[in-house]
Amino acid sequence: MAYTETTTIGYGSRVGNSFRSIGTGFLLFIAGTALLWWNEGRVVKTDKMLYEAEGVTVELETIDRINPEMDGKLVHATGFANTEDSLVDAQFGIGATAIRLARDVEYYQWVEHSQEQHKDKLGGSEEIVITYTYTKEWTSEPEESSLFHDPAYKKKNFVLAEATPDSWQAEKVTFGAFVLNERQIRSMSGDEPVKLSFDSLALDSRNKELRQVLHRQAGGNTDSLQLVHVSNNHLYYGISPSSPDVGDVRITWTKVMPAKVTIIAKQTGDSFASFKAKNGKTFSTLVMGTRDAAEIYEGAHQSNHLLMWMLRFLGVLLVIIGLNGIFGILETVLKVVPFLANIIGWGVGLVCMVTGLVWSLIIIALAWLFYRPLIGIGLLAIAALLIWFFAFRGKVKLKQMTAQNRGQNQQNYI
Repeated sequence: MAYTETTTIGYGSRVGNSFRSIGTGFLLFIAGTALLWWNEGRVVKTDKMLYEAEGVTVELETIDRINPEMDGKLVHATGFANTEDSLVDAQFGIGATAIRLARDVEYYQWVEHSQEQHKDKLGGSEEIVITYTYTKEWTSEPEESSLFHDPAYKKKNFVLAEATPDSWQAEKVTFGAFVLNERQIRSMSGDEPVKLSFDSLALDSRNKELRQVLHRQAGGNTDSLQLVHVSNNHLYYGISPSSPDVGDVRITWTKVMPAKVTIIAKQTGDSFASFKAKNGKTFSTLVMGTRDAAEIYEGAHQSNHLLMWMLRFLGVLLVIIGLNGIFGILETVLKVVPFLANIIGWGVGLVCMVTGLVWSLIIIALAWLFYRPLIGIGLLAIAALLIWFFAFRGKVKLKQMTAQNRGQNQQNYI
C-alpha cells in the first residue's frame, strides 16, 4: 500500500528559490557553452590524431621475438595474451590462474521509490504530494531502511552476510616475447563464471552462524534450514535461491582468461606505450580477437563521433536548462494566478529552447570556424536562418493578432 506525504511551499519561498535558481542557471549556461566549445575541439584533434596514427602504423610480423628496428614505432600485432599469475580472493578462498578475478555482491532488500505531484494554488503557494512505494529488489549494497518514510517499512531490511565487490588483476601478462602494460591488461574482457566448490564442514559451520542471524532478525525456528547454497559461480546466503527473501545475499565470481588479442601501440623495448601525435593527443588500444588495423581505426573514428553527438546533446541540454533557470522567475512571480503563470511558463520554455538551440549552433559554428572554417561558415548560416525564420514568424503572428483585434473593435463599435 502506498504511503503519501503532503507539504506546502509558500509564495515567498517559491520566489526566493527562483532567485537562487538564477545563479545556478548562469552556471549551467556557462558550463554547457564551455562543453560545446571544448567538444568540437576534442573531436577535431582526435580525428587528426587517428589519421596521423593510421598513416604511420606498421605490421609487426612476429611477436615471438623482439625486433630492435621496430622500437619506437607504432605497431599493429595479433597474438595470445597469457599469464601464469594465480589470483586469490583470500576472504572466501576462491582462486584462479587468470588475467582478472572479480567478486560481485548483491543484496535482496526492500527499496523505496518516490513519485512527486506538484499543484499550484491560488495565491502563489504550491502543494507537493509525494507518494512512496516499496518493492523487493536485488541491490548492489544494503538499503538503509531506517530512513524509509513509511513507518511500516522502517528497519525492515537486514542482511545474512556482508561483503564488498572486489577484483584482482594479473601483474605479468605476456604477449609472445613482449609484456603487456597495466592499461592493456585492464582492457582485456570476456568474463567467465568461476565454478565454486566448498567442503560440507565449512558450509555447516557457516549455517550455524547464519541461523542465529536469521532467527534474531526474522524470528522463527531455523535450526533445520540449509542457509548456504553453492551453484556454478554463485554463493547464496538464504533459505531458497529460487525464492529470494529480504536479507538474502548473492555473491558471484567471474574471471577473464588468457585469450587472443590485437593491439596497436608504440613498441618500447619488450613492452608497449601510447603513441603521441603532433597535436599532443595520444593513442593505443587493445581489442579482443583478431582485428586488422583499418577496422580498428574505423571503429575509433566511429566512437569519437558518437561521443561527439552525446556531448553535443548534453551541452545543448545544459544551455537550455540554464536559460530556464535564469528566466524561470517570470513564471514564478505570476504564480498568484496559476492559469496565467502556466501560459507565461509555456512561452518562456519555448523561447529558452529556441534561444538555447540557436546559441548552441552559434558556439558550435564558432568552434568550427576556429578548427575547420568551411564547415563553421555553413553552421553560422543555419543559425542565422533560424533566427530570421522565428523572427519573421513572430512578425507575421503579431500582424495577424493586430488585424484580428482591429476587426473585433470595429464590430464592437458598430
